[in-house]
Amino acid sequence: MALSGQVWKYGDNVDTDAIIPARYLNMSTAEELARHCMEDIDTSFAGAVQPGDIIVGGENFGCGSSREHAPLAIKGAGVSCVIAESFARIFYRNAINIGLPILVCPEAVAGAQQGDALTVDLEAGTITNARTGEIYHTSPFPPFIMGIIQAGGLVPYTRERLQEQ
Repeated sequence: MALSGQVWKYGDNVDTDAIIPARYLNMSTAEELARHCMEDIDTSFAGAVQPGDIIVGGENFGCGSSREHAPLAIKGAGVSCVIAESFARIFYRNAINIGLPILVCPEAVAGAQQGDALTVDLEAGTITNARTGEIYHTSPFPPFIMGIIQAGGLVPYTRERLQEQ
């Protein structure tokens, strides 16, 4: 599964309040949340992000509260994946649960600049930067996590497994 998109780059400790401010937690759909994604740290993001774009963050991306709204807002905005130096554990799990691929790759973070075009091969665990030609390596997802991502999240994945039985 290959993903390609433009980089939206952010720093360390981007918390769930920065991803989707608490004043919007009364909204429940991905589309509603997406209109306010990242607005407190990047007012241009929600209006300019394109389907397939990629968020690149520093250390501890998704820290803060355990709200599921944060990865949902990112996915609803059309972001194809998030690459960071590290993730808060609950954010990592919430992202996988909704089928949002997230990858740990400090080298890709260091090499990427705002606006770069990246291609991510989830099965091979590679990230290619079109500007530099660099290829970065990360751990590919195990087959069961890849299945969750390809199904669009844990709920659709579980439904598929139950239908197979």
